[in-house]
Amino acid sequence: MNRLLTILSIVVLLGLLTGCDKYLDLQPSQNIDEKIALTSDENVKLVLQGAYSQFALPGIYGGNILRNAELLGGNGEIKWVGTYIDPRQLFNKTILTSNSEVAVQWDDSYKVINITNNILASLDVVKAADKGTVEGGALFLRSLMYFDLVRFFADQYNFGTTNTQLGVPLILTPTGVIGESNMVTRNTVDEVYAKVIADLTLAASELPDDNGVYASSGAANALLARVYLQKGDYANARVAAHTVISSDMYTLKTTYAAVFNNDNNSSEDIFATQITPQDRFSSMTEFFSVPEYGGRDGDIEILDGHLNLYQVGDQRFDLFFNGNGSIECGKWNNQYGVINLIRLAEMYLIRAECNSRLGLPYVGPAPLVDYNIIHTRAGLPAAGSVTLNDILMERRLELAFEGFKIHDLRRLHQNVGTLPFNDPKLLFPIPARELEANPKLKTQQNPGY
Repeated sequence: MNRLLTILSIVVLLGLLTGCDKYLDLQPSQNIDEKIALTSDENVKLVLQGAYSQFALPGIYGGNILRNAELLGGNGEIKWVGTYIDPRQLFNKTILTSNSEVAVQWDDSYKVINITNNILASLDVVKAADKGTVEGGALFLRSLMYFDLVRFFADQYNFGTTNTQLGVPLILTPTGVIGESNMVTRNTVDEVYAKVIADLTLAASELPDDNGVYASSGAANALLARVYLQKGDYANARVAAHTVISSDMYTLKTTYAAVFNNDNNSSEDIFATQITPQDRFSSMTEFFSVPEYGGRDGDIEILDGHLNLYQVGDQRFDLFFNGNGSIECGKWNNQYGVINLIRLAEMYLIRAECNSRLGLPYVGPAPLVDYNIIHTRAGLPAAGSVTLNDILMERRLELAFEGFKIHDLRRLHQNVGTLPFNDPKLLFPIPARELEANPKLKTQQNPGY
């Protein structure tokens, strides 16, 4: 378990929603009494808004968790040239147990988990009409945390076998004062995936189709599709992706460039991190962009190893730009723009990949149809036939630098440079301070650390 936590890691302050319907702007506090914070319908809902605010912190879904997936898997396609040491360790695969990026993901993720656990333990005070939405929102956020924790800190799921490899600790009840009973061990990868899938399935049934900037039933089903794909359960992945597509709640933007750098969610965004000038800026902009757009100094350069993958006329190539003497990714040139976490294009590509792997009877149209929807949106002529490798390449280009790289390499069993997909150097270590706080984890550290 992470370092000592107060009952809640944020204070619930009454306030006004912003004009663009983004998260309530909450400020950090200490020692909020659970009995005060969670004894009314209004307060539980405000605590849920606080969980969204915590989820959007820079160290996790404010951008760094996406950036880290690209650094860890980006051999030959990107280069870290920034001065920060800890991201450089990720890029070089020389991660220390004291690495701050690793520690922040663990710490912030478990803070969100603890907030959601408090919410789920207090549903009896929520109005009956809203209970499902509140429960579904908390389950969605907790599932998102656990899914990315198990992807970064544990071995890849192997479909069709018993996955007894160490995952991460599953904490499902509120944590207040830490004692011996809280010194937990790591659950298995199987157990973590099973809980994530069960909770997302329930969340999808409880959340509304339209929930503003907060998690919706579409977001829960879309995350389910991603989870099933990562574990290799292609049958369930294509069903979940098809459910999202056929809901008609989302539509692709007519141009690829229109998907990014938006102040608010577009019609293609199923779920996104909301960024407001009042409280934070996008970490993706900070590291992928240049000072002209609010970034640092072009810390991540895009190399020819990636640029040469694009066909002539591919409009996705046009989004790259020359900044500070090197090529940069143009997806993140708005420091206050939303961070696209789950978008409709991914669902088309998941359905296409899974239908290609499994064959007839298809769920939805043939793989070629879904492939061409994404391919032609990029300005390329429609293909007359398509292979699985074509679909995987389309995914690689369409979702480039959005936080997929290391996870796709691992699930596809592809090397990362000279390292095999299951090399321990591609796993995050359990942070050193967690081992000190919980001696039971010391014997469960990942290999090589």
